[in-house]
Amino acid sequence: MSKDWKTRTQLVHEGSRRSQYGEMAEAIFLTQGFAYDSAEQAEARFIKAGDDEFIYARYGNPTVRSFEERIAAIEGTEDAFATASGMAAVSGALTSMLRAGDHVVSSRALFGSCLYILEEVLTRFGVNVTFVDGPDLAQWDQAITPQTKAVFFESMSNPTLELINIQAVCEIAHRNGARVIVDNVFATPIFSRAVAQGADVVVYSATKHIDGQGRALGGVICGTRDFIRKTVEPYLKHTGASMSPFTAWIMLNGMATLDLRCRAMAETAARIAAALEGHDRLARVIYPGLYSHPQADLAARQLGSGGTMLSIDIKGGKEAAFRFLNALEIILISNNLGDAKSIATHPATTTHQRLPEDQKVLLGITPGLIRLSVGLEDADDLIADLTAALASV
Repeated sequence: MSKDWKTRTQLVHEGSRRSQYGEMAEAIFLTQGFAYDSAEQAEARFIKAGDDEFIYARYGNPTVRSFEERIAAIEGTEDAFATASGMAAVSGALTSMLRAGDHVVSSRALFGSCLYILEEVLTRFGVNVTFVDGPDLAQWDQAITPQTKAVFFESMSNPTLELINIQAVCEIAHRNGARVIVDNVFATPIFSRAVAQGADVVVYSATKHIDGQGRALGGVICGTRDFIRKTVEPYLKHTGASMSPFTAWIMLNGMATLDLRCRAMAETAARIAAALEGHDRLARVIYPGLYSHPQADLAARQLGSGGTMLSIDIKGGKEAAFRFLNALEIILISNNLGDAKSIATHPATTTHQRLPEDQKVLLGITPGLIRLSVGLEDADDLIADLTAALASV
């Protein structure tokens, strides 16, 4: 495929494979195995499969490969490996490259399951983990040493929308020989150019914006061909976290409208944030596109947008937050994000429920905090829904 194509064209055409029938829609190669013309061919393929040859769906599949090529093209990486979920991508990227005695430096503001991988799983096998405050470059500089093997962070944190200066952290990491792994799900492939800013590996939960309609779980790891095929693939194909062909087909179809959806969502999110800022029932509105956000300048440089997510902190704590949630009519209560439907989440009792109270306080996850994933509904309707719900608090 052409490397000169713009993102929207790549999202529609990159990685497409057509059978002898010349179908227009993406085909689903819904098979777990592949037949060989001879015993000799089977032997040769197990020794070394060609670029477009397959053995078993856990190792690779034509539909899955199409998705991997498409996401790698828009991300700007040499290759990608599709996984069964976003957390399979996070855990696979880290676990495949680490061993006992290695050192990882991570931002402290992470999704609860990411924290579990770093705090519970990796340390169980002898990996040393140091946490830092993501925006504080001095802490990164102090924590990352020549003994550090990996650096991990969310480019935009969940749920307080804290940004990491990707280029600056990557410079510190690379100066010490560490590989940088970025969870880019909140920033989306549309607004973030993490690889161009220095990231070595980018992971996504494809469940979110890439699917965009809440239909399937999926994830992907993007990086160099050497890292993907020699480090990630051997680990994931033997431990079984590969993406299914049907899921890959869903993700391929979701990608065709990814740019349009993310830009429409971000435009609406900006309107909502502006409408709610200063509301007397809110302690704060968190949106990187607002001038009041402490990293608004970084968001403008790094993303060129405030993104599709915002958070609001309702005065009155958990009780007021629950009254607000229960009063919503259009926006749904759920724990997903990146959907065509707008979603409200109470992180303190759901996605980040397992965190100790002192850690919630440190991360700014207050009892009144609501995370809003903005969908594709009319902006005026969403603003009316939110203001009516706030009036009930």
